[in-house]
Amino acid sequence: MERVVAEARARNALSVHRVSVRVGALAGVEPELLVTAFEIWREGTGCSDAVLDVVRVPAEWVCVSCRLAIPEGEVLACASCGGRVRLAAGDELLLDRIEMEVP
Repeated sequence: MERVVAEARARNALSVHRVSVRVGALAGVEPELLVTAFEIWREGTGCSDAVLDVVRVPAEWVCVSCRLAIPEGEVLACASCGGRVRLAAGDELLLDRIEMEVP
C-alpha cells in the first residue's frame, strides 16, 4: 500500500481508481483477507474510492533439465527425464497496475 501511495504522489494524482495485484497460490496470502485489509487501509487516503482487483496465479512447476511442465497434483519429479523440478510461478505477490487520475 505504501507503494501505491508513493506512485500516486510521484505523479501528483488526484485520486486512485483501481489497484491490481497478482497473488500466487503459494504466496501465503489469503486474497479475501487482502481485499478486506485494502478496504480498511484506503479510508482517508487518495485511494478511498479505489477498487482492488486480485488476480490469482496458480502454482506451476517445471523440470530444471528438460523444462517439461509438471501438472498440478502430480509428484514433483519429472516423468520424462527424472530431473529435479522448480517452482516457475505461484509464489508471487506483485503490484501489477495502478489506475489513477492525474491533472
